Amino acid sequence: MALTAVEKKAMRIAERLKNERIRLDLSQEALANKAGIDRKTVNRIENGHFSPSMTTFLLLCDAMKVDARNFFSK
Repeated sequence: MALTAVEKKAMRIAERLKNERIRLDLSQEALANKAGIDRKTVNRIENGHFSPSMTTFLLLCDAMKVDARNFFSK
């Protein structure tokens, strides 16, 4: 089954989140702790198995000290 345009965009955002986490040399566990969420949630987001709420997305951005708008550019 082919992915929709929205699903593709969501996957790109998840990949950007993962790349930023790796760039900052943070493990999933460390990022989860900083964001106050479960490590499994970070894993599921990064692997495209879960779309985070806006609150969770912003918690992750705040934990990495990055502007959320960075994840929406082309």
